[in-house]
Amino acid sequence: MPDDKLLALLSPTRLGRLTLRNRVFVPGHTTNFGLNNAPTRRHVAYHAERARGGAGLIITEAIRVHPTSAGRSISLGSFDDSSIPAYAAVTEAVHEHGARMFAQIMHAGRQANGDATRTAAWSSSPVPWAAGSHVPHAMGRRDIAVVVAAFAAAARRMREAGFDGLEVHAGHGHLLQQFLSPHTNTRDDAYGGSLDNRMRLTREVLTAVLAAAPELPVGLRVSADEFLPGGLDPAAVLEIVGKLRAEFPLAYVHVSHSAYHGSWSLATQMADMSFGHAPFRHHAALFKQEFPDLPVLAVCRLDSLPEAAELVAAGEADLVGLARPHIADPHLVRKAEQGRQHEVRACLACNQGCIGRLETSLPISCVVNPEVGAEREWADAWPELPGPSGARNVLVVGGGPAGLEAALSAHRAGHRVTVVEARDHLGGQVEMAARVPGRERLGLLTRDLARDVAAAGIPVRLGHRAGVDDVLTGGYQDVVLATGSRPARRELPGGPPVIDIWQAVDNLADPGYRPAGAVVVLDDEGTWSAASVAEALARRGARVHLVSPTATVSAKITTYSRLALLKRFADLGIAVHPMRTARAAGATAVALGGPLAGGDTIVEDVTTVVDGGSAQAADELYRQLDALPDGPHIHVVGDANAPRTAFEAVYEGRMAGAFLGAYDTASAQRVRYAH
Repeated sequence: MPDDKLLALLSPTRLGRLTLRNRVFVPGHTTNFGLNNAPTRRHVAYHAERARGGAGLIITEAIRVHPTSAGRSISLGSFDDSSIPAYAAVTEAVHEHGARMFAQIMHAGRQANGDATRTAAWSSSPVPWAAGSHVPHAMGRRDIAVVVAAFAAAARRMREAGFDGLEVHAGHGHLLQQFLSPHTNTRDDAYGGSLDNRMRLTREVLTAVLAAAPELPVGLRVSADEFLPGGLDPAAVLEIVGKLRAEFPLAYVHVSHSAYHGSWSLATQMADMSFGHAPFRHHAALFKQEFPDLPVLAVCRLDSLPEAAELVAAGEADLVGLARPHIADPHLVRKAEQGRQHEVRACLACNQGCIGRLETSLPISCVVNPEVGAEREWADAWPELPGPSGARNVLVVGGGPAGLEAALSAHRAGHRVTVVEARDHLGGQVEMAARVPGRERLGLLTRDLARDVAAAGIPVRLGHRAGVDDVLTGGYQDVVLATGSRPARRELPGGPPVIDIWQAVDNLADPGYRPAGAVVVLDDEGTWSAASVAEALARRGARVHLVSPTATVSAKITTYSRLALLKRFADLGIAVHPMRTARAAGATAVALGGPLAGGDTIVEDVTTVVDGGSAQAADELYRQLDALPDGPHIHVVGDANAPRTAFEAVYEGRMAGAFLGAYDTASAQRVRYAH
């Protein structure tokens, strides 16, 4: 039974003229599911699943009101009336499952560079969002009138598409915020200078939107703090909201933070696990204190319902938004209502499958939930899987994320499964990575998988390294090999001692470990593996040098996390050496050379070199079985297939377990195509 705080969170509430079935909402977040800037069947299935999972309110990702904001064709927009039926299909699917749905309308402004659409970005002033990015077009009076009319037209279309309300996005450094903020607004006309002038466009937009959809509740999303020099701070945004609510019947204020700016500010918008739980909850509390009778929506790094319930219980917010947790487990509300909170798959706040894929113009997915973006295909596929009549005997070798996910999906498909793990505990390399300070949330992945394996009654044998005889004498029809990978360890002849990344993690697991002198971390991959170890070593007192042969340090970490990581590097005094490789320059010295002009950099007093180079697949058992003339079907998943990340490992495990012996079926092909 949910506790009192959770019961309050799950109780009905009012928003404008609407009643919501609970105080949990799914905030707007980009999916990259669009086609020609219109919603697709993927949007329908994605949002319907979260409505079915119990959310009270779902707010769409940003719907761009004008082609100059589109940026790329996979974003959402509403540029003419032909978009209405596609949006209506989404609202109908959500309403079918009892949730309300609001449309978030916006213009992205200067960051809608339009490389794909060949459109110039528009903004209040010709100030680019990051060094090296396009200089935007400074909007003239006619441009402003076009955008205001576009907001009104989009609001009308969303009303006709059946949305229950509208959210005008004036935060996250998008166009309205670019006019509001003195950091970006350098105009000297009626739209710049004084606060009232900088507010003029937002006022005009709200006037037009309310006139176009007078019967719909209209809320406002704001960034409470831009975290920029000379930018908007909480006092300024409180004043702005106070003025606007005195003039307009705002249904709510949705309090976020940050600006779309190439600095630490942008990293806060998608705060990863390094920030800790609810790091910006104080912003919503400020607005609730200032406007007690105005519904306040809170958001960002609310990792679970019990944690989110704290804000409602404390009177800091009226509704709480969980975006990434709903990506990870769309049924988290329903599970809580049914007393099954312990079954929720936890969000890792890793930013890998969600915002990390958006950055490369790929559709979102999720490390812990491989079905994201293919909800319809998986729902169709599961009933077609073999079931008890087609059950097979399956051996899963390896108890990391790939093996555990394979065991669970094979069990769900009706097969008889046994798991064998060489170590005396489950978790694989994820469990090891979670031992690095600051990366502990990774352990939630294998904790949840191991919990579900135990709940399913799947036999697990620990402390046994499976060999060919185990496979051949066990009567198995299929063997899933999830044996992982080994870290690199290269020598520097004549130089300081070299340890691999696992040895470095083992050292850091000792609270008393204090590395002396300088430590050189070699980072060939640009992933969290080397970056997190480098940061942890610096926090223990080492003088750390991170050396990468690539031009971008930590290149495989999403920008949304890397901007915060690099700030921590700077704060900790970590020296970063891009486009450099290392060689010995004596027993306690390392020379760093590279292709650019200039001499080598010599790092003195080096006590340890940590090799964070490319891992190697631990695939000996696969090679041995593959050489046999017959035997069970072999399925290689995760790092044993090719060293990558937990994202690929969980997906491959899910696919292998679900479609054992059936990779040529229509079900498998549908799901694979959807991804």
